[in-house]
Amino acid sequence: MSVAEIKNLCKEYPAFRLQDVSFELRSGRITGFIGRNGAGKTTTIKSMLNLVHPSSGEIYYFGLPLKGNEAEIKGRIGYSTGAANYYPKKKLKELAAVTKSFFPNWDEAAYKEYLELFQLDEEKSPSELSEGMKVKCNLLLALSHRAEILILDEPTSGLDPFSRDELLDLFLLLKERGVAILFSTHITSDLEKCADDIVYIRRGKIAAAATREEFQRSLGLEGETLEETMLRLEKEARHD
Repeated sequence: MSVAEIKNLCKEYPAFRLQDVSFELRSGRITGFIGRNGAGKTTTIKSMLNLVHPSSGEIYYFGLPLKGNEAEIKGRIGYSTGAANYYPKKKLKELAAVTKSFFPNWDEAAYKEYLELFQLDEEKSPSELSEGMKVKCNLLLALSHRAEILILDEPTSGLDPFSRDELLDLFLLLKERGVAILFSTHITSDLEKCADDIVYIRRGKIAAAATREEFQRSLGLEGETLEETMLRLEKEARHD
């Protein structure tokens, strides 16, 4: 089931244009959002959250337009840019108390469940956590109001291979629980393990949006990994 639709999203900057970006997110599926640095991934995500104002286009969540329904929609989605880097000296339980005040649908039972699942100590502060545990801290706060969509901008960037692998296992668990995940990354090898769908952006335009199998079948060469396919496509694009 489609839970988010992005239609003809455009954003104009003096030196960059996001042009007619369209794709959808479906419940219980992980969508890998790929493209080189500067291709438009973060601009797209910030536009989806109204952190920057698109020049044009439509954004729908759960069948509702973002415009006019932002508070209700944001109560049902979670967003993380990676490791927790705010109030580094505050204890996790204090961060949770502040976050809870913004979400009327905060679920204390879910908070306790994910606290145990992520093996986080609420008496610790972000400054005492590893980079991988800081990412889990952000996810804990996002999921404790029963977020139905997770929008993650480079969540595994800077993590060691073990922490990345552990986080990908967590994404697979959330997928089984019906959460839709948009996972922006330039580490395409991570997506080999967990992505159901691929959205590939290049120079501000969507170059492909398909299931991972369809993406590899239509754009990949025999024996290529997802990373090898993207690198080849980027090299070919230089000569266009």
